[in-house]
Amino acid sequence: MPFVSKRVQGIPPYLFSVIDEKKKRLQAKGMDIIDLGIGAPDLPTPDFIVKRLTKELADPLNFKYSGYAGCQEFREAVAAFYKNYYEVDLDPNTEVLTLIGSKEGIAHIIPAMIDPGDVVLIPDPGYPVYRTAAYLSGGECIDLPLIPDQNYRPDYKQVSDQHKEQAKLMFLNYPGNPTAATVGIDVLEEAVRFAKDHEIGIVHDAAYNLVTFDGYKAPSILQVPGAKDVAVEFGSLSKSFNMTGWRIGYVVGNKEIIRALSIVKSNTDTSQFLPIQKAAAEALTSDYSTVDQNNRIYQERREKMVEALQKIGIAVEKPRGSFFIWAPVPKGYSSQGFAEKLLEEAGVVITPGNAFGPSGEGYFRISLTVPSERLTEAVERIKALQLEVNAHVPDS
Repeated sequence: MPFVSKRVQGIPPYLFSVIDEKKKRLQAKGMDIIDLGIGAPDLPTPDFIVKRLTKELADPLNFKYSGYAGCQEFREAVAAFYKNYYEVDLDPNTEVLTLIGSKEGIAHIIPAMIDPGDVVLIPDPGYPVYRTAAYLSGGECIDLPLIPDQNYRPDYKQVSDQHKEQAKLMFLNYPGNPTAATVGIDVLEEAVRFAKDHEIGIVHDAAYNLVTFDGYKAPSILQVPGAKDVAVEFGSLSKSFNMTGWRIGYVVGNKEIIRALSIVKSNTDTSQFLPIQKAAAEALTSDYSTVDQNNRIYQERREKMVEALQKIGIAVEKPRGSFFIWAPVPKGYSSQGFAEKLLEEAGVVITPGNAFGPSGEGYFRISLTVPSERLTEAVERIKALQLEVNAHVPDS
């Protein structure tokens, strides 16, 4: 195709769009589909946030362009959140930048930090957008292996000395997608030391920072002394406040990186709609009681799904963060093969682990973002399928 770049031609279709097409075809044939694939909260945006949006929509002054960095109220709310929640001080004018959701930030921060040919360390397994965004910016993607039996902490020893010296940027993501991994501050301290030793910038994607269970509180990388020298952190209101479609997030931390990102963004977008930013500020300065309510619901769903998976012989542990469950596929199946079987024969959508990098093969991801009764139905369908799978597993 003469009008399409070779770079774009080299990108496979986005996994979730492919799954969605298959789901639609089966639904058209009358199959009831339970989608445990994509991580989009099913719970509503809290009323107080919607009310603030409605109020701001009545003010015609809010229909003008936002400032390129985002409105002052939102950036100050982000800074206040970091002070109150993490005891981290931020300058809202130089260390906070508004994003049109974290995904947009990922796409724009890479060309702000690297030149074509530069090395980017990508968590494996990890959110696939890191890899495709780096590819679109001309970066060379090098896997940063995560250690399963150490709660998916990075294994820097597996990165060659050459790639350590060539790398300009490294992504981290805790609580993790797809693994639901949670870590202590020690893992982030190690990351900062590694980055300083090799002059690598860190982007910590903390989109699930407030979705936690069992008393666990996810740390911020900015709590590590000296982290601002090398790191920025992404945050999103999509998961914690059920604001996925609102497309609002932020980046905080290193001033130089944020300034570079602001230059890219000011030449490609004009920030988010002002009423959305102001409603998001209302969310960040709230008492987080709605976040706690959401987490209790996800925790109940987690208990049900983990127990059900364990009963049918799938080894899985309870995650302390995110709303995902990361589990090994049954013996005798690849990740893709098991996902296709569940979709075509049980009408249940899961995400195959190989979509998240080479080390994702042999796993699948379940999202807890469906009502409890639909989770129960999905479990029954998987249970019935698992009995069939066990009956056909060859002896090892």
